[in-house]
Amino acid sequence: MELVYSTQNSDFDPEKRYRNPAHFDRPEAGVTHAVVIGDWPKVVDAYEAQGVEVSVLKPLINPPVDSGDADAIAGLERENATLRAERDGIVLLIAAAEGLTELEHPGAGELPIRLFDALKAIHEGVVNLEGERDNLAGEVQSLNAEIERLKAAANQPDENAEKIAGLKAQLDAAKVQYRANASVESLEKAVADLQQA
Repeated sequence: MELVYSTQNSDFDPEKRYRNPAHFDRPEAGVTHAVVIGDWPKVVDAYEAQGVEVSVLKPLINPPVDSGDADAIAGLERENATLRAERDGIVLLIAAAEGLTELEHPGAGELPIRLFDALKAIHEGVVNLEGERDNLAGEVQSLNAEIERLKAAANQPDENAEKIAGLKAQLDAAKVQYRANASVESLEKAVADLQQA
Protein backbone atom coordinates (compact mmCIF):
# COMPACT_ATOMS: atom_id res chain seq x y z
CA MET A 1 0.00 0.00 0.00
CA GLU A 2 1.25 3.48 -0.88
CA LEU A 3 0.78 6.20 1.72
CA VAL A 4 1.27 9.93 1.01
CA TYR A 5 2.38 12.30 3.78
CA SER A 6 1.37 15.85 2.90
CA THR A 7 0.14 19.03 4.59
CA GLN A 8 -2.08 19.93 1.65
CA ASN A 9 -5.69 20.91 2.30
CA SER A 10 -7.12 20.25 -1.16
CA ASP A 11 -6.49 18.62 -4.55
CA PHE A 12 -6.40 15.10 -3.12
CA ASP A 13 -6.13 12.17 -5.53
CA PRO A 14 -9.08 9.88 -4.65
CA GLU A 15 -6.98 6.84 -5.58
CA LYS A 16 -4.36 7.57 -2.89
CA ARG A 17 -4.29 7.49 0.92
CA TYR A 18 -3.05 10.61 2.73
CA ARG A 19 -1.72 11.41 6.19
CA ASN A 20 -0.63 14.74 7.67
CA PRO A 21 3.06 14.43 8.63
CA ALA A 22 2.59 16.97 11.44
CA HIS A 23 0.64 14.28 13.32
CA PHE A 24 3.13 11.46 12.65
CA ASP A 25 4.25 9.40 15.63
CA ARG A 26 5.08 5.98 14.10
CA PRO A 27 4.95 4.15 10.76
CA GLU A 28 1.72 2.43 9.79
CA ALA A 29 1.58 -1.30 9.18
CA GLY A 30 1.18 -2.57 5.63
CA VAL A 31 2.86 0.38 3.90
CA THR A 32 5.09 -0.70 1.01
CA HIS A 33 5.87 2.78 -0.33
CA ALA A 34 5.76 6.13 1.46
CA VAL A 35 5.64 9.43 -0.44
CA VAL A 36 6.68 12.37 1.73
CA ILE A 37 5.89 15.83 0.38
CA GLY A 38 8.07 18.43 2.07
CA ASP A 39 10.84 18.30 4.66
CA TRP A 40 9.74 15.67 7.20
CA PRO A 41 12.88 13.75 8.19
CA LYS A 42 11.18 12.00 11.12
CA VAL A 43 8.71 10.33 8.73
CA VAL A 44 11.41 9.43 6.21
CA ASP A 45 13.77 7.99 8.83
CA ALA A 46 11.04 5.92 10.50
CA TYR A 47 9.94 4.24 7.25
CA GLU A 48 13.47 3.72 5.98
CA ALA A 49 14.34 2.06 9.31
CA GLN A 50 11.60 -0.48 8.54
CA GLY A 51 12.94 -1.07 5.02
CA VAL A 52 10.02 0.71 3.32
CA GLU A 53 10.76 2.54 0.05
CA VAL A 54 10.41 6.32 0.60
CA SER A 55 10.09 9.06 -2.06
CA VAL A 56 10.63 12.66 -0.98
CA LEU A 57 9.02 15.39 -3.10
CA LYS A 58 9.12 19.16 -2.81
CA PRO A 59 5.78 20.81 -2.09
CA LEU A 60 4.21 22.70 -4.98
CA ILE A 61 3.59 25.68 -2.71
CA ASN A 62 5.73 26.37 0.31
CA PRO A 63 3.44 27.38 3.17
CA PRO A 64 4.74 30.22 5.26
CA VAL A 65 6.03 28.92 8.61
CA ASP A 66 6.86 31.20 11.50
CA SER A 67 9.54 29.11 13.16
CA GLY A 68 10.05 31.79 15.77
CA ASP A 69 6.65 31.29 17.39
CA ALA A 70 7.60 28.75 20.07
CA ASP A 71 4.26 29.14 21.88
CA ALA A 72 2.31 28.19 18.76
CA ILE A 73 4.54 25.17 18.18
CA ALA A 74 4.22 24.10 21.81
CA GLY A 75 0.43 24.47 21.55
CA LEU A 76 0.38 22.27 18.45
CA GLU A 77 2.54 19.68 20.19
CA ARG A 78 0.17 19.62 23.18
CA GLU A 79 -2.80 19.27 20.84
CA ASN A 80 -1.03 16.44 19.01
CA ALA A 81 -0.30 14.71 22.32
CA THR A 82 -3.96 15.02 23.32
CA LEU A 83 -5.11 13.60 19.98
CA ARG A 84 -2.63 10.72 20.27
CA ALA A 85 -3.87 9.94 23.80
CA GLU A 86 -7.48 9.93 22.56
CA ARG A 87 -6.54 7.70 19.66
CA ASP A 88 -4.72 5.29 21.99
CA GLY A 89 -7.77 5.20 24.30
CA ILE A 90 -10.03 4.42 21.36
CA VAL A 91 -7.66 1.70 20.11
CA LEU A 92 -7.76 0.04 23.56
CA LEU A 93 -11.56 0.21 23.63
CA ILE A 94 -11.77 -1.32 20.16
CA ALA A 95 -9.49 -4.15 21.31
CA ALA A 96 -11.80 -4.69 24.31
CA ALA A 97 -14.86 -4.70 22.04
CA GLU A 98 -13.19 -7.30 19.84
CA GLY A 99 -12.65 -9.45 22.93
CA LEU A 100 -8.88 -9.11 22.94
CA THR A 101 -8.66 -7.28 26.29
CA GLU A 102 -10.91 -6.37 29.24
CA LEU A 103 -13.02 -3.23 29.02
CA GLU A 104 -11.28 -0.54 31.07
CA HIS A 105 -12.08 3.15 31.50
CA PRO A 106 -9.73 5.17 29.26
CA GLY A 107 -9.28 7.89 31.89
CA ALA A 108 -9.24 10.87 29.54
CA GLY A 109 -10.52 12.19 26.24
CA GLU A 110 -14.11 13.00 25.38
CA LEU A 111 -14.46 10.48 22.54
CA PRO A 112 -12.84 7.54 24.34
CA ILE A 113 -15.00 8.17 27.44
CA ARG A 114 -18.17 8.35 25.31
CA LEU A 115 -17.17 5.15 23.52
CA PHE A 116 -16.42 3.48 26.87
CA ASP A 117 -19.85 4.47 28.22
CA ALA A 118 -21.56 3.09 25.12
CA LEU A 119 -19.60 -0.18 25.22
CA LYS A 120 -20.25 -0.55 28.96
CA ALA A 121 -24.02 -0.09 28.42
CA ILE A 122 -23.96 -2.69 25.63
CA HIS A 123 -21.98 -5.09 27.84
CA GLU A 124 -24.42 -4.67 30.74
CA GLY A 125 -27.34 -5.26 28.37
CA VAL A 126 -25.75 -8.47 27.10
CA VAL A 127 -25.09 -9.66 30.68
CA ASN A 128 -28.76 -8.99 31.59
CA LEU A 129 -29.95 -10.86 28.50
CA GLU A 130 -27.70 -13.81 29.35
CA GLY A 131 -29.15 -13.88 32.89
CA GLU A 132 -32.71 -13.81 31.55
CA ARG A 133 -31.84 -16.55 29.06
CA ASP A 134 -30.40 -18.73 31.84
CA ASN A 135 -33.51 -18.15 34.00
CA LEU A 136 -35.79 -19.08 31.10
CA ALA A 137 -33.69 -22.17 30.40
CA GLY A 138 -34.14 -23.21 34.04
CA GLU A 139 -37.89 -22.69 33.80
CA VAL A 140 -38.05 -24.73 30.59
CA GLN A 141 -36.11 -27.51 32.29
CA SER A 142 -38.56 -27.48 35.24
CA LEU A 143 -41.54 -27.51 32.88
CA ASN A 144 -40.07 -30.42 30.91
CA ALA A 145 -39.58 -32.36 34.16
CA GLU A 146 -43.20 -31.66 35.16
CA ILE A 147 -44.43 -32.78 31.72
CA GLU A 148 -42.47 -36.02 32.04
CA ARG A 149 -43.90 -36.59 35.54
CA LEU A 150 -47.44 -36.03 34.26
CA LYS A 151 -46.87 -38.35 31.29
CA ALA A 152 -45.59 -41.05 33.62
CA ALA A 153 -48.60 -40.60 35.89
CA ALA A 154 -50.99 -40.76 32.91
CA ASN A 155 -49.40 -43.98 31.67
CA GLN A 156 -49.85 -45.78 35.01
CA PRO A 157 -53.10 -47.76 35.36
CA ASP A 158 -55.65 -46.05 37.56
CA GLU A 159 -55.57 -47.77 40.94
CA ASN A 160 -59.16 -46.72 41.56
CA ALA A 161 -60.51 -48.05 38.24
CA GLU A 162 -61.45 -51.43 39.67
CA LYS A 163 -62.93 -49.90 42.79
CA ILE A 164 -64.99 -47.42 40.70
CA ALA A 165 -66.23 -50.25 38.44
CA GLY A 166 -67.34 -52.28 41.50
CA LEU A 167 -69.16 -49.31 43.07
CA LYS A 168 -70.91 -48.47 39.79
CA ALA A 169 -71.95 -52.12 39.40
CA GLN A 170 -73.58 -52.04 42.86
CA LEU A 171 -75.40 -48.79 42.06
CA ASP A 172 -76.49 -50.11 38.63
CA ALA A 173 -77.89 -53.28 40.29
CA ALA A 174 -79.89 -51.08 42.69
CA LYS A 175 -80.96 -48.85 39.77
CA VAL A 176 -79.45 -45.75 41.43
CA GLN A 177 -78.44 -42.98 39.06
CA TYR A 178 -75.01 -41.32 39.31
CA ARG A 179 -72.86 -39.00 37.21
CA ALA A 180 -70.65 -40.74 34.67
CA ASN A 181 -67.61 -38.84 35.93
CA ALA A 182 -68.47 -39.19 39.63
CA SER A 183 -65.54 -39.37 42.02
CA VAL A 184 -64.70 -42.41 44.12
CA GLU A 185 -65.82 -40.54 47.24
CA SER A 186 -69.29 -39.69 45.82
CA LEU A 187 -69.78 -43.27 44.60
CA GLU A 188 -68.75 -44.66 48.00
CA LYS A 189 -71.26 -42.30 49.70
CA ALA A 190 -74.03 -43.41 47.32
CA VAL A 191 -73.30 -47.11 48.04
CA ALA A 192 -73.20 -46.42 51.81
CA ASP A 193 -76.58 -44.64 51.58
CA LEU A 194 -77.92 -47.61 49.63
CA GLN A 195 -76.83 -50.08 52.32
CA GLN A 196 -78.42 -47.99 55.09
CA ALA A 197 -81.78 -47.92 53.33
